[in-house]
Amino acid sequence: MSAALRILVTGGAGFVGSHLCDRLIRDGHEVVALDDLSTGSRANVAHLLHHRRFQLLEHDVIQPYDVKVDRIYNLASPASPPHYQRDPVRTTMVNVVGTHNALKLAASCGARVFQASTSEVYGDPEVHPQPESYRGSVNPIGIRSCYDEGKRCAESLVMDFHRSRGVEVRMARIFNTYGPRMALDDGRVVSNFIVQALRGEDLTVYGAGSQTRSFCYVDDLVEGIVRLMEHPTETGPVNLGNPEEFTVLELAEEVIHLTGSRSRIAFRPLPQDDPRQRQPVIDQAKRVLGFEPKVPLRVGLRRTIEGFRSVLGLGRHAPALAASESDAPLPQAVNG
Repeated sequence: MSAALRILVTGGAGFVGSHLCDRLIRDGHEVVALDDLSTGSRANVAHLLHHRRFQLLEHDVIQPYDVKVDRIYNLASPASPPHYQRDPVRTTMVNVVGTHNALKLAASCGARVFQASTSEVYGDPEVHPQPESYRGSVNPIGIRSCYDEGKRCAESLVMDFHRSRGVEVRMARIFNTYGPRMALDDGRVVSNFIVQALRGEDLTVYGAGSQTRSFCYVDDLVEGIVRLMEHPTETGPVNLGNPEEFTVLELAEEVIHLTGSRSRIAFRPLPQDDPRQRQPVIDQAKRVLGFEPKVPLRVGLRRTIEGFRSVLGLGRHAPALAASESDAPLPQAVNG
């Protein structure tokens, strides 16, 4: 990007959104972060609040809004099972109506839109690993469908606005991402394991822990997002993630090792529709964007652990809290 742009990031106070705001500010742009703070946090952007090129607008994306911008990154949505299952009707509305509002704004002011889609559109995949051409195996009436089908419908809206109204669009299917600023109650596997280990609690593994995931560090993801947004022609969808595959049990053991925790592993029954495998094919991202993740899992986990130590008020090399010293247990969640 050469010229400075005015950029809207919906969900800009969220985990990924706040890191994206950091990157765009560093690149010299003016950034408006729009967030209702239902799952995002003002703390995630506290260091930007007095920056002359940053503005935080507290607003619900289901309600129309009008901001004159050159780019729209549409990241607004609860993204972890405990968050999106808390109010499933609202989750669907955020993804469908919220995306519709972003696209209408883009059409009115001539902005380019980036749509943050998700690997969840592949459901519990029958094809492994998952290329963009795979159409998925989603349960449309399951407990995860509010998010899975909401994102699938949003993809349809994005492409229909592009074909019928000429809106410039870019779309990525984002696979498991982790890093500092994940919420303590995020409920996804990396944050759950790290917080449980630092609190000295058992790490909750569902099933035998043999289900696989691929974990992308947030800085790598943001690099891919920006590259896709600024590509002159590629609309997507493009898979963005790290194709290195690990079992959930391997991740639990690595977190215990890196935290120095005395925690053990507790096995629980698998929840409904928990995907058995999740791994991206990123050949298209490599070829078109020159994208390839650079942060190894162990390095990213160390950075993430230190971030959680800070949030929990632990010293840099402090031992994990004993279970009796911990806060209330985390909510039950899938290993997604």
